[in-house]
Amino acid sequence: MNALPLTFILPLLGFLILAIGRDRLSEPTAAMIGVGSMALSAICALLAGGHFLVDYPVGTLVQMPLWTWLRVGEFAPNFGLAVDGLAVTMMGIITGVGFLIHLFASWYMRGEAGYARFFSYMNLFVASMLLLVLADNLMLLYLGWEGVGICSYLLIGFYFHDRANGRAAMKAFTVTRVGDVFLAFGLFLLFYSVGTLNIHDIVTRVPQVFSTNDRMLQLAAVMLVLGAMGKSAQIPLHSWLADAMAGPTPVSALIHAATMVTAGVYLIARLHPIFIMTPDVLVNWVGFTGALTLLVAGFCALAQTDIKRILAYSTMSQIGYMFLALGVGAWQIAIFHLMTHAFFKALLFLSSGAVIISVHHEQNIFRMGGLRKTIPLVFWCFVIGGGALAAVPWITVGYYSKDAIIWETFASGHMTLFWMAVAGAFLTSIYTFRLIWFTFFGEPKTHAEPLKGLSYQIPLVVLLVLSTAVGALIHPPLAQVLPESQGVLLEQVGNAHGKHTAELIAMGAMLAGFVVAAALYVLDKGRLLTRWKHSGLGSAVNYWCYHGLGFDALYDAIFVKPFLLIGRLFKADPVDKTWGILPALAMTGNRVGNWLQSGSLRGYAASFALGMAVLLVLVMMMIGM
Repeated sequence: MNALPLTFILPLLGFLILAIGRDRLSEPTAAMIGVGSMALSAICALLAGGHFLVDYPVGTLVQMPLWTWLRVGEFAPNFGLAVDGLAVTMMGIITGVGFLIHLFASWYMRGEAGYARFFSYMNLFVASMLLLVLADNLMLLYLGWEGVGICSYLLIGFYFHDRANGRAAMKAFTVTRVGDVFLAFGLFLLFYSVGTLNIHDIVTRVPQVFSTNDRMLQLAAVMLVLGAMGKSAQIPLHSWLADAMAGPTPVSALIHAATMVTAGVYLIARLHPIFIMTPDVLVNWVGFTGALTLLVAGFCALAQTDIKRILAYSTMSQIGYMFLALGVGAWQIAIFHLMTHAFFKALLFLSSGAVIISVHHEQNIFRMGGLRKTIPLVFWCFVIGGGALAAVPWITVGYYSKDAIIWETFASGHMTLFWMAVAGAFLTSIYTFRLIWFTFFGEPKTHAEPLKGLSYQIPLVVLLVLSTAVGALIHPPLAQVLPESQGVLLEQVGNAHGKHTAELIAMGAMLAGFVVAAALYVLDKGRLLTRWKHSGLGSAVNYWCYHGLGFDALYDAIFVKPFLLIGRLFKADPVDKTWGILPALAMTGNRVGNWLQSGSLRGYAASFALGMAVLLVLVMMMIGM
């Protein structure tokens, strides 16, 4: 366990060295520091995780206080780490997948300006995420939470010379900050009610302090969910994720697979006793949010033409499935899907990066075509990764986690959520087939170059293997850490009669999506869709889906334009001018006084006589009354 602090210290040191060296470091040196620090972090995570799993009983929580962070009266949070099965799982995903992404990035970013700067941000990103999942208290977790937020801003806006990239980075930073403010409110409420921010103490005391559906606890739970929505890009705080594709492709892989968007899922799972005590919040705020998000993301993905934006909406959809699993109490399966999603989504994003390099940074799938012959490894990566995304049965890792979520939704009796999940599976199959077909089949529309290099091949091959059924053999050590789900309990007592029905419906939806996509794009060659898009209704629907169902326009009308109007109104600083009335009055009085001090004796005598006359009149009036 002595290696545990090194898991985040090593990438943090890599960040410091790269940040100080910056442009003075050569590309090989920067890559050695950036990738090497991640490799050492992954080794430390393997040693610490292996030691924990071997030497401690199942369900054990080991706390490692390092020092007292600060002390204000009785408030004295530690800078300390905590390890259990959930932390080990997250640590393995972050360091393992993060290392593969760093290795791929050393090839992808070759020749780019700011090479060392890029890896410094990537190292800090991973260090912040590790701190988030290993923190033993919510204040330290919040530090890591804000760390991944600022790193996402830096990496999304990496190509800052293009103002559109800077706007995308600011959008991500602003929208996620909204969620962060709500999370801060939730922490204040928990500290006020429970008296501590230590995570273990909170989950222990909550059942003792609160009753089920207590109003204060419900409010705190809602604040936590809103914080999770921001980081995990769930409706209504989802609009930043598609624009986050402005950053380099390895950044997209890191954000979508190993860090950031999984933070909200981790937060809810870590604080699950709070949500068990507030079942209404769990179902309505977590479950329905996830189900709605996966449907919205599916419709948006169908209209996209940018290869990375399609994958971005697919991430939003898959995180929606995780929220759905949490909402129906399938805690362990939500984390299992988080792990499998990290495998196949990292594979898909890195493969899309390889495609982009091959076709000279073209990202429109309708300008590609025929790439399966030029880059066969990337083609098979897309086939396996896309199959896992669509949950192709038995041979892909996505089937074992995604269909388990759909079964758990069925077993919990939430049939509305079940059918929403099934509809999401149908949409996923359509846009996945569409993506692969137009990218790798048909006639080439853009000249493509073959790709070479072990630093690009090794990460893809490893992730390809993990995205098959082999990845499903990895079982996260979550027993006695997270509660068992309803579906698992039914299976244990031999009462899971509806499981095969739910699985057949889910597989049927997946196959139906492939059949519909093949009919539309292969047999009909898109003619029906072209006529639909040229009709009035079809054009409007396509435009609406392409622009994210209008959420950006809605937020622009509700928040951005009023803010800019207020800015224009206050551009002249009316508050300052209001206060300027006082010195203006003083200056006027000064001028009047100067005018009266003329130095003329006749003027003074006339003023004196006039004043005496006025006083005399006033005295006479008072006597007369």
